[in-house]
Amino acid sequence: MSAATLPLPDVLLVDDVRDLRDSLKTLLQMHGYDVRTAADGAEAMSLQRARPARVLITDLFMPGQEGMETIAQFRREWPKVKIIAVSGGGGVAKNSYLPAARMAGADATLPKPFSFQALVDTIKGLVS
Repeated sequence: MSAATLPLPDVLLVDDVRDLRDSLKTLLQMHGYDVRTAADGAEAMSLQRARPARVLITDLFMPGQEGMETIAQFRREWPKVKIIAVSGGGGVAKNSYLPAARMAGADATLPKPFSFQALVDTIKGLVS
């Protein structure tokens, strides 16, 4: 089977902002991705245990289980899952936590706001 005919990976999208979650889910689904969403890391862990996704997209700053903990847990339990960390900042320097997300195990990072095309390109780059 050639890379052009491989099915698109299942995506698990984690963000506490419902409008962003819903918008990205709709756009990814329009491009053929099977997408499930979670409002925090604990919900994402539950969804992943029920039906594993190949790609995790997670915000870093959320109430409940935040992104760094979620990334570390995914790395331990599902080491082959591709992880994209997204963040709009949260610290003194805007996006200063994205390098830490890489150190925690994220395969790629995107600063918010990001373009939808940048997200799709990042997914494709990780799973091709």
